[in-house]
Amino acid sequence: MGIITSILSLIKRRVGRGAVAGLTEDEEIEDYPTRGAGWRQGGYRPPKLGTDPTAAQLYPNSDIDIWLRSCEEEVPEPLEGKTTGVIPHWIKGTLLRNGPGLHHFGDTSFKHLFDCSALLHRFAINKGKVTYQCRFLQSNTFRKNMAANRIVVTEFGTKAVPDPCQSIFSRVSALFNPGECQSDNAMISIYPFGDEFYAFTETPVIHKIDPKTLETTERVNMAQKVGFVSHTSHPHVMEDGTVFNIGMVVGSTGPKYTVFKFPPPTNWKPKSMDESTNDKDDGSVNDSAGVKGEEKAKKYDPFGTAEVVGGVAARWPLHPGYMHSFGVTDNFFVIVEQPLSISVPETVRTTLLNEAMASSFRWYQDKPSLIHLLHRKTGKLFATYSANSFFYLHIINAYEAEADETKTNGVFYPHVVIDICCYRDPSMLDCMYVEAMKGAQQNPDYAAMFHGRPLRFKLPLHNTSEDADVTVECTKSQKTDAPIHVHPELLCDLGCETPRINYERNLGKDYQFFYAISSDVNSENPGTMIKVDVKNHTTKTWGIKNIFPSEPIFIPNPNPESEDDGVVISALVWGVEERNKAGFLVLDARTWTELGRVEFQLPGPVPKCLHGWFAPGIV
Repeated sequence: MGIITSILSLIKRRVGRGAVAGLTEDEEIEDYPTRGAGWRQGGYRPPKLGTDPTAAQLYPNSDIDIWLRSCEEEVPEPLEGKTTGVIPHWIKGTLLRNGPGLHHFGDTSFKHLFDCSALLHRFAINKGKVTYQCRFLQSNTFRKNMAANRIVVTEFGTKAVPDPCQSIFSRVSALFNPGECQSDNAMISIYPFGDEFYAFTETPVIHKIDPKTLETTERVNMAQKVGFVSHTSHPHVMEDGTVFNIGMVVGSTGPKYTVFKFPPPTNWKPKSMDESTNDKDDGSVNDSAGVKGEEKAKKYDPFGTAEVVGGVAARWPLHPGYMHSFGVTDNFFVIVEQPLSISVPETVRTTLLNEAMASSFRWYQDKPSLIHLLHRKTGKLFATYSANSFFYLHIINAYEAEADETKTNGVFYPHVVIDICCYRDPSMLDCMYVEAMKGAQQNPDYAAMFHGRPLRFKLPLHNTSEDADVTVECTKSQKTDAPIHVHPELLCDLGCETPRINYERNLGKDYQFFYAISSDVNSENPGTMIKVDVKNHTTKTWGIKNIFPSEPIFIPNPNPESEDDGVVISALVWGVEERNKAGFLVLDARTWTELGRVEFQLPGPVPKCLHGWFAPGIV
């Protein structure tokens, strides 16, 4: 009730003054300025496509069909596969994956990749053998669509068939209950809270899943638990089990990007691949206030003990920025506010009229991207920096470092480094509309719309004490309304997506390597996995024609001698005529050569997944 009341009163005050702060009236209604495609009032206008179905394919090495598949039959029981090479015996655990799994219900079909029903995948690795399972996430949205045999819940890019039982008054009522007035189809990622695993998307509802059976066991509305209306799909899990995430909180003064802290269970410690170091499930460790066994699991509530660390107000009160991920260093949270915004008035309108959320998005090409640093201890804003506009989904890593080439009055100053997979604008979101994907091979602009590169931004920390953990002071320039403008440098000239690092060792710290999959549609092999050396600006690639890997996840050797001493694992799908095959890949992270692969023949097509988590010791 308070959230919507705040939104409506905020709209009334802002509209009464004319325009959104920082935006002119013309900019408010300006079309999205990229190749005739984009986010406009009234919804998406697809790019013009070729009309000749017999025309030659423009991207013959790219099989976009991998994103258009639907799972026709779940695999609830572990399925064994065929192994080539060697799966290292020291790897013991479960690779959990999440992503789009079903494009249609009955005669109705989703229009955007982000709308598709979530499909969970599981690869269990033990003693050199791997098994596979997959099941649909049992969200309320999925259940309603299944029961009706049609799409009855509106999604990001799809307007649902009107429900005759739902009137305009019921939709008004739903506005007062965030998380219940929108889809709860959490099909982006999976993250742990203690020993529990949850499926995520940006809307505030997450789902607890069983990491062994893939059953959906609990639905959690974070709006009701902690009070935010949206959050990023990529929280950060610290070494001690603490989880941080950025949530959007709406108050009387407008939206605020707010840092939330979710403490781990009392005496919690992470599971290991070494069984001898894991505690038995007798309640002796990983308990909550001494509660044991099954009662322990019921008592631990990571959301009931959540804390607000701090935050920063959105620059445009009626147009908060879209945020998919954020960064963290030893002393700072790094919040990147891009000029892709979500119109609050349009969000209210689309909810009331049951329209797709995409029509609420606005892109302001001539407005800068802002990078905010917040103190980890106090949650207060330290400084804001600006950069020429860019769109992003994924931050690779961020850390604090001594200055290398920048001198001010003969004194070297430290700075924060943040590495981001950047795009010129959000055209790549347009590329994920089903209509655009089906016409991609005849669209000469498709590869350019998906063109992105990893960039590094250096944020100077002037007047920072040697021990930034004690005190950090802003200079006069940082306290003014004009942010310090920074210019990025190119990390490598390859399109990189779903980036991962040696997370346990290098999150928020200086690092040398990250791992990614190719985002270059027009490359010789779009199914390439990439290892980037950010120190020496070199790359290594792995790829086999017609094989398409997903997000690479690094697992360190039991006794690592270097940052890249370990393996990288990835889920695989095949293109062309091998739609019913899934795979599990292991690469030597040092040499970037294949160690082993397991292939599974499934009863139906295998869709490509997005993000996931490796759970050590769970088999």
